[in-house]
Amino acid sequence: MSKKNLGKIQIYTGDGKGKTTASLGLAIRAAGDGLKVGIIYFDKGGDYYNEREILDKLKPYIEYQAFGLPRMTGGRFRFDNLPEDIEQAKEAIKQAEIWMKQKFDLLILDEINTTVKTELLEEQDILELIEKKPKNLELILTGRYCPKNVMDKADLITEMKPIKHYADQGLEAREGIEY
Repeated sequence: MSKKNLGKIQIYTGDGKGKTTASLGLAIRAAGDGLKVGIIYFDKGGDYYNEREILDKLKPYIEYQAFGLPRMTGGRFRFDNLPEDIEQAKEAIKQAEIWMKQKFDLLILDEINTTVKTELLEEQDILELIEKKPKNLELILTGRYCPKNVMDKADLITEMKPIKHYADQGLEAREGIEY
């Protein structure tokens, strides 16, 4: 890929499965073409996200950092926010700003869209980050509930829409497939 064609903002949002998965596919494609790829995980602390096992082996082609306290403890999901959750989200924004200055070609901000709905960040935090985006950085924002003002800044928006999902029949998230 010619780096002169980079610089778009892509959003993967919606209630369907596949937003992170799609962005990871894009990361692999971009790294395969020699682009410098970064992934920042918002509110995805913990060691139960299995894609990180392979991402560790793909360094330096794909770099990543995960922020957030673990949400799964003792087989239960914690929905409430602790002050440390908010601090972690702000640290993730700071890391994104740092990486924007480090000549990444493609930067994925996984689950950043959701942070507004879950009150970890303000919409303005995301809009200000977008304003700081270098001209030739391809920026990918994932997560449900993408705010309209953020979508207005995008060049591409893909909405994942659930048609049928085995979770509706009671199947819980499966290791290696959903996480």
